[in-house]
Amino acid sequence: MNIQVDEIYTFKLITGEELVAKVLELQDDYIVVKHPISTVISPQGLQMVPSLFSANTEKTVQINKSSCAMVADTRDDVRDSWIQATTGIAPVRKQIITG
Repeated sequence: MNIQVDEIYTFKLITGEELVAKVLELQDDYIVVKHPISTVISPQGLQMVPSLFSANTEKTVQINKSSCAMVADTRDDVRDSWIQATTGIAPVRKQIITG
């Protein structure tokens, strides 16, 4: 997969944790991301919780590439939830309404 800067991706870590974050920078050994949010399954379905409770959310975070088992494009509904959780703005998708 060709990871692009300024895109939102889902990362599956070797620990089994899954997180969603925006990629800001790619280095040889690590990926710099902003607002990593972990996903968990609950009785209500997929939930998003902060990956780092005590971190300064305005600072970037490094993910070691050796800690990543998989990287994938994030589903649209999860990406929208991530955007709303990190910015407070709910994305609007264009729709064609037919009658």
